[in-house]
Amino acid sequence: MEGNKEQNVESILTQPVRLIDLVEYQEGSVVSRTIIDKETGTVTLFAFDEGQGLSEHTAPFDALVHILDGEAEVTISGKTFPLKKGEMVIMPANQPHALKATKKFKMILTMIRS
Repeated sequence: MEGNKEQNVESILTQPVRLIDLVEYQEGSVVSRTIIDKETGTVTLFAFDEGQGLSEHTAPFDALVHILDGEAEVTISGKTFPLKKGEMVIMPANQPHALKATKKFKMILTMIRS
């Protein structure tokens, strides 16, 4: 499986791609695909079915959420931000945050580890 993951990442290097096409919705699920996983940070695509989400948690690094499709609610330190296609928010390090799909949505999560 790990070899296939690497092969998939290799297949998109130096190739123009549409991020939105690299992850598919699955009914009742959250689907993720790691695009970059380095010591300095990660880039991960997600597809959330309507009603799905990630429960409140914290991370030790800042993370940028960019909505590629659909609509989501992102809650940071108790304040909820409705986001739709084309919008983004930065979730600061060590602040509790959660995400919920108000409609199915796709996002790219960029986390910088420094």
